[in-house]
Amino acid sequence: MACRILRLISIAIVVVAACACSTTPARFYTLDSTATPDGAPPAHMAVTVGPVTVPAAVDQPEFVVQVASNRVELDEFNRWAAPLSDSIASAVAGDLMVLLGTPDVVTSPMANFSPAYLVTINVQRFESTRNQGALLDAVWAVHQTAGGAVRSGRTVAQEAAQGDSYEALAAAHSRALARMSGDIAAAIRAEARNNL
Repeated sequence: MACRILRLISIAIVVVAACACSTTPARFYTLDSTATPDGAPPAHMAVTVGPVTVPAAVDQPEFVVQVASNRVELDEFNRWAAPLSDSIASAVAGDLMVLLGTPDVVTSPMANFSPAYLVTINVQRFESTRNQGALLDAVWAVHQTAGGAVRSGRTVAQEAAQGDSYEALAAAHSRALARMSGDIAAAIRAEARNNL
């Protein structure tokens, strides 16, 4: 009888522990626009950002964290609030609004919105390393809608995390995206000067 009671108590403890583990709330993170005005005069031009492609290895709802040179871990309880491609497009669009000084930047085609430039982004690497930081390696192109001119470039940006939290990693990625946005804004301005 005592053995049976001990067995039932053990099972109850395991069940309670399992329920406690399964009810740990997930935390959700976003990528933010962090660019600051660069002092250039406003460029009143309409821009559409997208599509954005990301590597399949990191195109997950969970944070994919680099733990060794050939090993990553997915963190079930730390997730992106939206698909990475959408989040990157939104962050870059917000950065370009600031850098170009125009509200006319969108992330998808809209009725009655005729962009002067289309920005496409192909992310090659989007790496997160706890206690270190974020690495962004992306190829991007600025397509002029009238005339079809294309100006392309590559941005490799590494940003240190200011802390060991997932918030710090998301913030580091946001800063890396702002650096890429600066390169894209410079390409848009250069293309606009060519058309004067």
